[in-house]
Amino acid sequence: MLLRHIRYFLAVAEHRNFTRAAEALHVSQPTLSQQIRQLEDTLRTQLLDRSGRTVQLTDAGAAWARYAKLALQDLDAGMRAIHDVGELSRGNLRLAVTPTFTAYLVGPVIDRFHGAHPGIAIDIQEIPQDQIEAQLADGELDAGIAFEPVHALEIESQPLFRETLSLVVSRGHARATRRKPLAVKDFAKEPLVLLNKAFATRRYIDEYCARHRIRPQVAIEASSISSIVELVRRGQLATVLPDGIAREHGELHPVSLDPPLPARTAALLQRKDAYRTAASNAFVKVLVESFGRSRVNRA
Repeated sequence: MLLRHIRYFLAVAEHRNFTRAAEALHVSQPTLSQQIRQLEDTLRTQLLDRSGRTVQLTDAGAAWARYAKLALQDLDAGMRAIHDVGELSRGNLRLAVTPTFTAYLVGPVIDRFHGAHPGIAIDIQEIPQDQIEAQLADGELDAGIAFEPVHALEIESQPLFRETLSLVVSRGHARATRRKPLAVKDFAKEPLVLLNKAFATRRYIDEYCARHRIRPQVAIEASSISSIVELVRRGQLATVLPDGIAREHGELHPVSLDPPLPARTAALLQRKDAYRTAASNAFVKVLVESFGRSRVNRA
């Protein structure tokens, strides 16, 4: 059995079609079919059901696919280990963060890391936490920045700092001159623009509202922090965001709530027992050291 047999089988299992799998692998369909037959002969079992309009995994194929995927992850990690350069003159870092962090955290940390290690190629994704955990578990990321607690058993977390959230308004908003915290009953009357329900921050806000038996007036839902910041900065809508974002934008003003939204713990997420590249270790060092002098540490 060769490595290509595993890759070819997993491609067919993913695409459920020999033609599409062959195109993705840049091989001919007859070659792909022949390689799969060789694999089945080696394992002495049928892995794929070719009788329908789409190719389906047999029971044996489904069972073997799980271990084949794990083996491929380990082999890919091994390849990264071989090419990993201890001096960090080259390499790559695969990072994902939840959306709120891109607005005030990622820039300074990445700037410091890139300044120290300009040869490292950095790939950053902005995705919800459940996707971060799933991609970490699948070996598709080196690290993620999200919140505790984590939900996937394969993921471990390291606390970074406590993040506080507030009502955020523009400097011209009527609430911007308020010195006292805003009562929750008055918060319920405020037209809001919020992240949609796919994001952890929105679920956190909804839980707060449910706990205090209020229904927020959600005028607009958005899927990006930058859109929300622009809508709030240029209009009379309010939002709920980390205080750090308001500090990064001079046109925004945080208004505390009474009772306040509970602080939440931002954390570094990594897959348990995964190989750590020199680049990911260096990034973790920069990330942890950043909070000793970062403004977010005062949140």
